[in-house]
Amino acid sequence: MSAPERIPTGSLTPADPAVTGLLAHGELTVRGRIGEASNAALYCTVAHEGREARCVYKPVAGERPLWDFPDGTLARRETAAHAVSEATGWDLVPPTVLRDGPYGEGMVQLWIDTVPGAELLALVEEGEPGPGWKAIGLAEVGEGRTALLVHADDERLRRLAVLDAVINNADRKGGHLLPAAGDRLYGIDHGVTFHTEDKLRTLLWGWAGEPLTDEAVVVLGGLREALGDGAPLALRLGDLLAPEETGALRARVDALLASGRHPEPGGEWPAIPWPPV
Repeated sequence: MSAPERIPTGSLTPADPAVTGLLAHGELTVRGRIGEASNAALYCTVAHEGREARCVYKPVAGERPLWDFPDGTLARRETAAHAVSEATGWDLVPPTVLRDGPYGEGMVQLWIDTVPGAELLALVEEGEPGPGWKAIGLAEVGEGRTALLVHADDERLRRLAVLDAVINNADRKGGHLLPAAGDRLYGIDHGVTFHTEDKLRTLLWGWAGEPLTDEAVVVLGGLREALGDGAPLALRLGDLLAPEETGALRARVDALLASGRHPEPGGEWPAIPWPPV
């Protein structure tokens, strides 16, 4: 018997039907646990009809209870984040499905190989950020010193900042940014999203208050249509989120279109997640 064909993850897009089928129907084999994750995150392979890929499996049974999110919903929120990302056409979230696995229902997401050396975040100990960088805020660097935390002025990050505002991401850390082959960028770990209250916490505040790009306005307009009653995305999200959460999602899209600007920190919730990376 020949070995399964291993899919090169760096060349895939979330819309690839072969990948979605593989993740949804393949046999999951647990290879290990990702130790730094706050909830159970298992490193797996998935194989189906002679094809194999690496993936992450987060079973609902391994979710840690949170005070502000309903228990047992994080996997569905991760899956919903991919559905919204797919609808934007930006392909910012790796292919993700909700399915049964060795430890029950959970989120299964394609593993992304990162490209080393990509500079997305930096610390500036003196002065202002140089060309190509956007300021986030001051960070402690030890011995009573602070430095300016900055992120790259990168159109991929700017798209992700818009997506985070749409899905109300409460935990956009630096470690959740995955630069990949082909000049691609993916965001991962979207379990704390889609809350009805404003909980946006992110490292991507560099464009706060600035006008949205023309591209973003077009994408948001298309997303609003995709969230209309009876539209495929709206029906899909209806299986993953509470009705009031889907309604709040529509309201956020409408608010972004009405303002035409990137949101600014509200002041009632910590603007930057901790730890930031």
